[in-house]
Amino acid sequence: MEDRLSESDWKYLSQRLQPVALDRFCRRALADLGRIAEDEATGSHERYLAVFHLIEERDRELASAFDDMRRSTAFWRLLRMRSLGLVTDEELAGFSDETRGEILRLQKR
Repeated sequence: MEDRLSESDWKYLSQRLQPVALDRFCRRALADLGRIAEDEATGSHERYLAVFHLIEERDRELASAFDDMRRSTAFWRLLRMRSLGLVTDEELAGFSDETRGEILRLQKR
């Protein structure tokens, strides 16, 4: 498999799927942050530190899945989105057989 996506797969990812996956990522991150921030069972400083560390972790995940999105990097970004649970089976079905097959093969590793 060539790392570069076909034109149709690139358009599907960049125009339709990436905005949905990014929104899904952000909603999950905000929900996680909210749970930590609202946990009155821990002290304010502990919650602050937990929020800070979670933001750092989510920022690394966000970068690995969405930064530097170009056609030449898109396959690997898609694989990362999938590993983060941001792309459903139904959404993956919108890609070519070659791309879908390679993503599924690499996920099994």
